[in-house]
Amino acid sequence: MSRAIEQDSPPVLEVRHLTVRLPDGGDRRHAVQDVSLTVRPRETVCIVGESGSGKSVTSSAVMGLLPRDVLKVESGQILLAGQDITRASPAELQALRGHRMAMIFQEPMTALNPLMRIGDQIAEVFTFHAKDMDAAARDRRVLALLADVHLPQPETIRHAYPHQLSGGQRQRVMIAMALAMEPGLIIADEPTTALDVTSQAQVLRLLKELSGHHDNGVLFITHDFDVVAEIADRVIVMQSGRIVEQGTADEVLNRPRHAYTQRLLDARPRGDFRAPPLPESAPTALAVRDLTMRFETRSMFRSRRRSVLALDAVSLSVRRGETLGIVGESGSGKSTLGRCIARFNTPTSGDIELDGQSLSTMDRHASRAWRKRVQMVFQDPFRSFNPRLTIGRTLAEGPMNFAKNVGASHADVQARMREMLQLVSMDVSALDRYPHEFSGGQRQRLSIARALMMDPEILIADEAVSALDVSVQAQILDLLESIRERLGVSIVFITHDLRVAARLCHRIVVMQRGQIVEAGSARDVFLRPQSAYTRDLVAAIPGQQGAEATGASAAALAGQQLPAGGSPAFMEARFA
Repeated sequence: MSRAIEQDSPPVLEVRHLTVRLPDGGDRRHAVQDVSLTVRPRETVCIVGESGSGKSVTSSAVMGLLPRDVLKVESGQILLAGQDITRASPAELQALRGHRMAMIFQEPMTALNPLMRIGDQIAEVFTFHAKDMDAAARDRRVLALLADVHLPQPETIRHAYPHQLSGGQRQRVMIAMALAMEPGLIIADEPTTALDVTSQAQVLRLLKELSGHHDNGVLFITHDFDVVAEIADRVIVMQSGRIVEQGTADEVLNRPRHAYTQRLLDARPRGDFRAPPLPESAPTALAVRDLTMRFETRSMFRSRRRSVLALDAVSLSVRRGETLGIVGESGSGKSTLGRCIARFNTPTSGDIELDGQSLSTMDRHASRAWRKRVQMVFQDPFRSFNPRLTIGRTLAEGPMNFAKNVGASHADVQARMREMLQLVSMDVSALDRYPHEFSGGQRQRLSIARALMMDPEILIADEAVSALDVSVQAQILDLLESIRERLGVSIVFITHDLRVAARLCHRIVVMQRGQIVEAGSARDVFLRPQSAYTRDLVAAIPGQQGAEATGASAAALAGQQLPAGGSPAFMEARFA
């Protein structure tokens, strides 16, 4: 993002040589070491790095939200408009938060109170920081804020509860709350990571628009360089608690000096179509025919029922050894489809066939065996693991449940566990450890190992890489491709990111509102989308603003046919 910043204006935030100490016994002494940065009015500074780099600890320290019994500011200063946050009392910090500085969190569903209406939660900011404002003025200000963040029907939204809004709408509410008292500094900690690509684009566009209309500075935390390209004026790259590179967005994105920055840039998904062609003779492993799924919902206090059509006569097939991508926004029905295939949900009508055998005609024994043949890898492996079981007990659980059917002994299961750990590049010592002892990428590798313990024919990966850093994401994608090639398993890969699907998948199915709106080879869907919805998904991919294309124009990104050999800009180019 390029715009003129008043370099002579005093910074709204100045961090000087900040060092934050970790508890003894960790893999390093400091979460953050000797970090210095400034944020000026109307400026967006992005801090980029992988998990554990110290970027979120830095933002929490600025807000005075470090857990005092775990992390401690050892040295340095954090100056907010000249006031040192590190020396502020709890009462002073409480007065500053929301008034002089505000934070937009990654997951608004956990940041918002589920028992309070949206309007009441925004009004609470004024109740605390503007006690002289009367009720009528608060109501007008709440409606104005909801309108400022482009939420439709502010009066209706005001009376809604958080669960009644989409993820993008909840994040807009968080932005409205942050802007309530017009603070000088806004900290946005991974605010778009949990959003689908179109909601992400809308939130980024909104943040850019609001920063242009207000004099506040923005400290934006992210691991995604494509997001950085959309919004940053300056970029700070952190690794293991230290700043390894900083400069203007153009300098860091187009002329990186540090090897770590270069590695992060190289790890970005670019839609480079790595899946090798499948032989035409490959048999069909999975067929879905006219699958329909309706959910019946009932109000908590009313008996009136409402029917929600999640899947509407969906049909598709997956060949043996093929990776099929299912792409769509939140609410498109893609995860419901995956859960129906895995038999977590029972469809209202339609049929699913595995190697030509219909699920509807299976007896109880065959139906139980279906769960062994179709396995699932979830988005959040931490929540899908039992925190009280070691990895060894978790991996053994499935095979031991089926041991009587397949004649497997304890020794067979132990050998299978070692084999699967080796396949996902994990050491056998992991068997005696607990889920919390691993990083996010390691837990996802273990989640894949758990699914493979059952020797499945179909592996369903539901947003399996969306919560991971780009470098870890690339490693998991490579792992899935390696597993497909070595084991011949078919993969149903569910994602909201077309770039990731294009990299891994042979074919892509695009879903909208429970229906398939487009299907074809990964290359055709990505480069020559036919439906307006798919073109919108491609156009919403971050990192395209001003990118210097190698044979592609903005018109191509909007859906026009590319010339032979052409590629969207973000696949091959740096950023302008």
